[in-house]
Amino acid sequence: MKKLVHKARWVLLLGMLLPILQPGSAEAAFGPDEWLEYRLNDANNPVHQSEGETPLESKKFDTNDQIRSTPVVVGNRIFIGNHNTGDLYAYNIKTGEQLWTNQAPNWVHSEMIFHDGTLFVGFGNRFFQENGLRGTKESGVMALDADTGETLWTAKTEGEVMPTPAYHDGFVYAATGDRHLYKLNPESGEVNEKIEIGSTFSMSSPNISDGNLFVGGGAPKPYTFYSVDLETDEIAWKTEIPEVFAGLDDVPPAMDENIVVTTALEKKTLSFKEAYQQEGFFQMYQEMTKWLLNIESRIKKPDHMMYAMDKESGEILWESSLGIGDMVSNNKSGAPMIYDGKIFVGSPITKTFYAYDLKTGEQLWNFPNAVMKAPPVAADDVVYFTNKKGFVHALDTETGEEIGRKLLGGKLAPSGPIIMNDTLIVGSQDSNVYALPTEEIRNASDEYDEKLAAATDSKGGYVFFAYVLPLVVLGIVVAAVIAVVRRRNKH
Repeated sequence: MKKLVHKARWVLLLGMLLPILQPGSAEAAFGPDEWLEYRLNDANNPVHQSEGETPLESKKFDTNDQIRSTPVVVGNRIFIGNHNTGDLYAYNIKTGEQLWTNQAPNWVHSEMIFHDGTLFVGFGNRFFQENGLRGTKESGVMALDADTGETLWTAKTEGEVMPTPAYHDGFVYAATGDRHLYKLNPESGEVNEKIEIGSTFSMSSPNISDGNLFVGGGAPKPYTFYSVDLETDEIAWKTEIPEVFAGLDDVPPAMDENIVVTTALEKKTLSFKEAYQQEGFFQMYQEMTKWLLNIESRIKKPDHMMYAMDKESGEILWESSLGIGDMVSNNKSGAPMIYDGKIFVGSPITKTFYAYDLKTGEQLWNFPNAVMKAPPVAADDVVYFTNKKGFVHALDTETGEEIGRKLLGGKLAPSGPIIMNDTLIVGSQDSNVYALPTEEIRNASDEYDEKLAAATDSKGGYVFFAYVLPLVVLGIVVAAVIAVVRRRNKH
């Protein structure tokens, strides 16, 4: 009997100790266990909640150079890449301890995607070669051991790999500046297939869904959007958009409910009202004069367009203009994100943040702000977007009402924020990655140093200068002519 009691005590003690002694069970994983494509999922809305995890305390992860790609969180590690220097980092996301560093041979604008203990990251720059391909110096994809940072292999490409690669069904796919889609063996980096697409890819990271890869292409014209069947390694469909002159190859598409969404820039001749709103009444009169004289040199400006396509056929279901504005350098077209049947996107052209109905293309609301180039993130009916002035804003997804705003630092572009366990994490061009509870953002009301240009209803001013003033002038001229005629008749 005593032996049975003694044995029972040991069994009980072992049962209590076993969860503690098992590898990895002492600390719950903060992030997901894999990260296979740009911004984690098809909707480009990287949100993750681990059971029992609470938000991190506010902290920064320091690096050596600008950060222009989204930080990746897998398990208890955060992986960060630098723009100019190509430095690569791994930190313990909870303690802030730096685990390892490595370096890519060129710029890093790609996220470090993660599969089965291996990281895959693209590298290359935006400069054009003499032959028209994009990316000078070294370009390609690196594979690293996620535990040690050791380089496992490097696959060279003829053009840049600024877009984030994607992992699917045993292969790594990379869209490049040499107008090809590379299909790589994840174990060796060997090129399994080099699929000729015909368009240059700048920052349009591939989005893979149901065995097809979706990506936006640029030069040579016409700008074209593609769906590639990954079983046959052939183009399933392509949609040419002849009016586009920039941006389609910069934008990673977002998908939900069999709809693919992207944005790009078209050139638009300003209407008289737009000329007044953009340039003032004097330019409006010049445009009117050109129209009357049938002069073709009318003012044209970028028109930021959004397109929704059928995922199966590529048919454009609807398109909508976000508005016109001045051109910006690099990342000219905002990256969309889908949440709860709505598209959220910030426009660097109009300096405005928008919400659209995914199925109808109806604009639900807009929020004028500053230049913004990064994709937003949404959770619990709050959407968060960042801008080049270093602010992160929290808005109600239904109404667009501002809930809070907080100044972080540097230009928060084009690296978009992610949310892990109610912690917003975002990279900045000041070389830091910021992590803070989303509650801090919602409760903050930091002020801008300078007043932002608010949206103004200039209808009254336009009506005055376009209609009232010309009629008044015409009336005065007519009255003067009548007066002159009467005087002559008297004589």
